[in-house]
Formats: sequence, structure tokens, C-alpha cells
Amino acid sequence: MFTGIVEEIGSVTAVEPSGDGVRLTVRAPKAVSDAAHGDSIAVSGVCLTVVDQGEDWFTADVMKQTLDMSTLAGASAGRVVNLERATAAHGRLGGHIVQGHIDGTGEILEVRPGEQWRVLRISLPAELAPLVVDKGSIAVDGVSLTVSDASPAPDPSTGSAASEAWFEVSLIPETLEATTLGRRAPGDRVNLETDILARHVQRLLAFTPGRSGSHDPAAEAAHTEGGSR
Repeated sequence: MFTGIVEEIGSVTAVEPSGDGVRLTVRAPKAVSDAAHGDSIAVSGVCLTVVDQGEDWFTADVMKQTLDMSTLAGASAGRVVNLERATAAHGRLGGHIVQGHIDGTGEILEVRPGEQWRVLRISLPAELAPLVVDKGSIAVDGVSLTVSDASPAPDPSTGSAASEAWFEVSLIPETLEATTLGRRAPGDRVNLETDILARHVQRLLAFTPGRSGSHDPAAEAAHTEGGSR
């Protein structure tokens, strides 16, 4: 379990094929300072398990499913990554509850600079759009962020499509300096992990009789009118 508070920026030093996955080696002086075999370290939001380590590096196996779901696919030596050790039970929850289980990736659509901050607009896969809400939490490349704006829900009457979904995050100078997000440009892809509470609610609604997990005002109005007769 993580909190989305990046501890250091590391760099990939080696990528070796391993079956249908890869074995990734990352330079991470702080992350390995108290790490042990089998510990978890989040690499740009992806929870990986330490299988080997040295004074300032660690190695982890990345399975095919993880490669298919994240930006670790195609990683090569020299790529910079956000790193966070698993949070201690007695530690502070500085960000939000982050599992290190990537839901998918998004593309940087726009970068709007300000005097002291920067706004990123990021595309959102249609299936994740219902899980992202304005002022809610989301992890982008492992960084805990607050959603500062989000695209409206699809409206059949106007032809708005879920595939056009996006959200925005506003980055303060500390985030720009202490994470890889300060280096992101339009066209870059980033790892996304939505709020675990939203995922659980969506799943529970899917198993609730008479509920599809989506809000249908027309259907609710019809039900209310029918019940009042």
C-alpha cells in the first residue's frame, strides 16, 4: 500500500527479457536504503517486488499483464521514474490510499503553464471516466493528485461520447520539481490509478438488483411517478 507521495526520482538502468515479461533494474538510492528481498516499491505507480538489490539499485520482475496495462512496456535504460516505498502502518497518509495497481494509461493532451503552477489535461479511458470526479483523488505515474476539473458525463442528446473523457490536475512547484510530471509534454503517456473507493462502489452497484451502476435521471423520475400513483 502506498500514499502517492513520491520519495525520489530514480532511473531504469537495465531491462532484460524474462519469459513473456521483463526483469527491470532501477537506480534508487533512497528506496533501497532500508529495503529487503520481497519488499514492495512503486515504480511510476506500479507496485513491484524487490527480487535483488545492491547499494543503490534494485531489480524486479514485471509480468506481461503489467506491461500491457502500464507505461513500463517499452521501458529502456535511462528512463526516469517516480519511486515510493510501501507506507508503514504507523506513517502519515499524506496523499491518499494508492494500491500500485494501474487501471490503464492516459495521454497528456495539454500543458498550461501558470506563474507558479502547471495544469495538465489528460485523456481518460471511457471505462474509467465514471470513477474520476472533480476534487477527487487520482494517482498519475504514482503521484497522488487532486482532480481540478473533469469532462462532463456523456449526453446522448448532444452526441457527447465517453471516449472524449479527460481530467485535469494542477501541479504546484514542489510536484513539478520532485516528480517526473514536471517533464511531461503533450503526447506523453502516464499511468493512472483511480480511487479505490470509487472502484468498490461501482462494483457493488453492478451487483445491486435493479441498478446498473449508472445514474439515469429519466428512469428515476419514471419510477418516482409510478410509485406515487
